[in-house]
Amino acid sequence: MTTSGPTVDRAEETSLDTGWGPLSELPGNPMIWLLIISELLIFGVGFAGFVITWLREPEMFRASQDTLNRLAGAINTMVLITSGLFAALAVRAEAEGRTRAMRLHVAVAITLGGVFLGVKAVEYSTELAAGHTIDTNPFFTLYWLLTGFHALHVVMGMVILAVVAFWHSLANLETGAAFWHMVDLIWVILFPVAYLLR
Repeated sequence: MTTSGPTVDRAEETSLDTGWGPLSELPGNPMIWLLIISELLIFGVGFAGFVITWLREPEMFRASQDTLNRLAGAINTMVLITSGLFAALAVRAEAEGRTRAMRLHVAVAITLGGVFLGVKAVEYSTELAAGHTIDTNPFFTLYWLLTGFHALHVVMGMVILAVVAFWHSLANLETGAAFWHMVDLIWVILFPVAYLLR
């Protein structure tokens, strides 16, 4: 089934994806993988900061961590994993030429991204009401920086998914889904490090 909307010629996609070595073998545009690698490195430094803080000031770390809403964090983990599933289903639908199904799957993925942000906003308001700001202690400095930076990536991912659903091609969908899966992966690591590490 086909619908209206811009598409990208497959020959043009192929020309964009050559000359990148091993990155050319990955789904989507190779440039997205350079971005993903750089973003993972940045977050990796933040994760290391959490571990160092935990080792240096375990009592402060545990006391601060205990103020976080673990249930909300767990719900958001399931929300993002489910959203990632729908992003993958969108890629499959595009590969099978089912444009309407692809756009439906993308819409669900984006909606779940919005749910994640809504839950996060409730968490943030609770922490702020309790006086836990970025200046409270090293734990909350890392918490606000990393979760805020991740939330920004969720917003960026939602925009990217909307764009590739409109200018749809298999390579575009794979590129958008790769970014979204990176957002999922970061949270899957960030949640246990920030909320559960003991």
